[in-house]
Amino acid sequence: MPSIAPLMRASLGATRPTNGFANFRLPCKKLVVEYCEVWGSNDGMRRFIAGEGAGIAKFARENPGVEFIVKKRPFKHPVLRGLYLNNRDKVICVRNLEPSEIAQKVKLLLDSSGDKLKLEKGHPVKSTTESVRGVWSPFHTPWKGAENMGKIR
Repeated sequence: MPSIAPLMRASLGATRPTNGFANFRLPCKKLVVEYCEVWGSNDGMRRFIAGEGAGIAKFARENPGVEFIVKKRPFKHPVLRGLYLNNRDKVICVRNLEPSEIAQKVKLLLDSSGDKLKLEKGHPVKSTTESVRGVWSPFHTPWKGAENMGKIR
C-alpha cells in the first residue's frame, strides 16, 4: 500500500494566505511615490517624504503589509500610484498639494479596493408623490396621421 504522506506534505506547502477569519491582507500591495527634485509643484511632496506632518515613514510603519517605493521622476508632476492585488492600479496627481493633503490621498489609496468605479444602475427612482404630469403613454395622445397624409406629398 503506497504512503500518502509525501502527497499531503506537497499540497500543504502550496497554500497562499487569503482574507478570512484569522488573517486580513490589504488590497493595496504596493504604493509608489514619484517626485521631482527641481519643479516647484513637487514642494509639498518633498516635504511629505522628508517627514513633515504625517510623513511617508509613518504610513510605512502603520502598514507593514504594503511595500512603499520612492522614485525620482525628473521634470514631471508628483504622482501617487497604488498597485492592488487584483492587478489594477490607481494613479493620483498631487501637484501643488500640502503634505497634509498628500497624506489624505495616501490614506485614500490604502483604503480603496482597486476595483473600477461602478455606476449603480437598475434602481428606478422611487417617490412618495406622483408626477404632476402623470405617466406618459403613446396611447394617451390622439393619432394625427389622417390629417397629415395630404401634406407629406
